Amino acid sequence: MQLSDISNINWNTELRRQFLGQGLARLPHATLLIGPSGVGKAAFAEQVAALLLCESPSSTMTACGECDSCRWLVADNHPDFRRVAPDDEGESESGQAEKSAEKGKKRNPGIIRIDQIRDLEGFVFVGSHRNGNRVVLVTEAEAMNPSAANSLLKILEEPPSSVYFLLISTRSKSLLPTLRSRCRVLAFGAPDTAAATNWLRGAGLEKQAKRYLGLAGGAPMRVAQWKEEGLLAPIDALVDSLLAPPADPGQLAARWDGLLKGDGQFRMEHLVEGVQRWLFDLAQERLTGEVRYHAGWPRPKGGNALNPMALLAAWRELGQFRRSARHPLNQLLFLESMATHFLRVLRPATP
Repeated sequence: MQLSDISNINWNTELRRQFLGQGLARLPHATLLIGPSGVGKAAFAEQVAALLLCESPSSTMTACGECDSCRWLVADNHPDFRRVAPDDEGESESGQAEKSAEKGKKRNPGIIRIDQIRDLEGFVFVGSHRNGNRVVLVTEAEAMNPSAANSLLKILEEPPSSVYFLLISTRSKSLLPTLRSRCRVLAFGAPDTAAATNWLRGAGLEKQAKRYLGLAGGAPMRVAQWKEEGLLAPIDALVDSLLAPPADPGQLAARWDGLLKGDGQFRMEHLVEGVQRWLFDLAQERLTGEVRYHAGWPRPKGGNALNPMALLAAWRELGQFRRSARHPLNQLLFLESMATHFLRVLRPATP
């Protein structure tokens, strides 16, 4: 676990002041951090966890970074800290493990399973190793299946006074209302463009930062993650292919196929999402004169002749592609079908 320096994330300074202003003794034992990805929720939660576990916190309500507790947290082996994240293997809706006959099948990824929550019971209801606080950090809390969420709810009904839960969610409406009611909710939003651009400059991404911020919904940490994962170049190449696409679906699909076979982590779901956003912006530009995602890119020629209703229909149709983007039966045929849908809607609207 890296102790992210939230002093550099100045757009959350006021939220931090409100949350910690009355001291650690007044902190709620369950806090739900909600908001879009890439706006500092995880960094905020990690710093709060470090502060709660630190043995020599500073007067400015930050962890010292030097005590045994802080060093253990950085090394990811603190005995009084637990992180719960979606498992690589999912679980059936009933919360029961797959039967032995199903062992050969791959289960749904990205689920927090009930046994992950049950494993917390010993941690929560047994004393602290350091005679101090204990912290549970649940990332992507919306990934809990109903059984896991209900199991966590039971723990939160009567948690020990020294145990603190920090839940992070980008889709908080998917959480049980009763679970939300047990937490103090902190709502995070995207910073203004100046603050986000300055932060990206410090993160080594200065050129065309505003361009990528628009595509990321104003979330600077999402842009930084794209840079780290080598996604910026294929994102640029995808937009170039949409700006001036070849007339033949096979040629366009071949260009997309080349992007997916590159050295970075650009995957099919990134491509489908990128094409969807381009269609959405074409439609919005026709209807309102503005674009949401691609304000930093050149606008395509002939966009004012397109049918906005057809563009929105194609945007919805690509939702079907997005649902099967992770496991297409034949990648090139999948891309050709998507390219055909995309090129068809670029025909000028008939009077």
